[in-house]
Amino acid sequence: MTLSPVAQLLSELVAFPTQQAGPERGPGNELALCEYLAPLLRARGADEVIIGTAPRTDGSPGAYVFARWGTPRRVINAHVDTVPANAGWSRDPWTAHVADGRLYALGSSDTKGAIAATLVALDGARPRDFGVLFSGDEEAGSCVMHAFLNTPHAAAIKEVIVCEPTARTAGIAHRGVLGQKATLLGPGGHSSKADFMPKPLAQLARLAVSLDDAGKRRISDGPANMTGTCLNIAALHGGVAFNVIPARGELEWSLRPYPAFDRHGWQHEVMTLASAIDPQIAISTTIEHAPFACDSQLAELVRPFARAIGPLDFWTEAAMWSAHGADAIVIGPGDIGQAHAADEWVSVDDLDWAVALFRAVLAPAS
Repeated sequence: MTLSPVAQLLSELVAFPTQQAGPERGPGNELALCEYLAPLLRARGADEVIIGTAPRTDGSPGAYVFARWGTPRRVINAHVDTVPANAGWSRDPWTAHVADGRLYALGSSDTKGAIAATLVALDGARPRDFGVLFSGDEEAGSCVMHAFLNTPHAAAIKEVIVCEPTARTAGIAHRGVLGQKATLLGPGGHSSKADFMPKPLAQLARLAVSLDDAGKRRISDGPANMTGTCLNIAALHGGVAFNVIPARGELEWSLRPYPAFDRHGWQHEVMTLASAIDPQIAISTTIEHAPFACDSQLAELVRPFARAIGPLDFWTEAAMWSAHGADAIVIGPGDIGQAHAADEWVSVDDLDWAVALFRAVLAPAS
């Protein structure tokens, strides 16, 4: 089968394992992919191509590659990392397979398809004051993006097309992500003394129910198209054996706050609930990504290519660009329903659509 240029290039990109560490395979190598992409960007006339490194959230090496034509005011940004391969793949996740108009591979939709489409869109183009950023660690804690935004290269950027698989919707708002945990210590001991000794897991189980009730109370809160907090009780850790009172318990939960969510009020409610159950419960935040909402001027630019313009259900690094002061919009080939799934795929039609979209984006920024 003869592949289109964008499908052929994507087949090359997915062969680079860039996954976050998972149970079946260790962390991938973002730097190797960035070093592969750098000469491809130079060949497309970039004035400068910079490879940067930063530790990923899990401590493994992370990287980005940034190309500029002039002084970039408008940038296309896509991430090079993927999640670990989910269970259930019917073929090797790092070998592209094309069938029935779909290209199957880990990262094909999220978001190496956007990288391939950007490079093909640059063929023969003459962008001005434009940049391309392919960055790592998006699937974990965005340490690489934090590192890039602290460089001088980010200073002049005012408009950003953040690539995610949006099913051709242009995202101008989405929820944040807040992960928290509660920890409670006790002396631990033999279960024959359980009637008279502190039981951390039981206390944290009470907190779990209280938090779930708090989520239910907020089910109608938020903007009309993003109500509720999506509060999820994720895990309760600490058991050793059926006849041992654990000396330590840990409860994990998350929520997805909508734009303008009262973060301070939520923290006060959590602390009040925990204190009422046991004042020794310690609360900490494990991950915090802000919500995103932007009255983006880029909406008119992408409107001819978008099926809809509105909110998305998932977090993106557009929130970080917005906090940096840039006008951001989220759009890219693929569907979030395929991302993170076994036999992830992107349609070849979507890749071609993305090439046309990115060629329009390459027009000089105002």
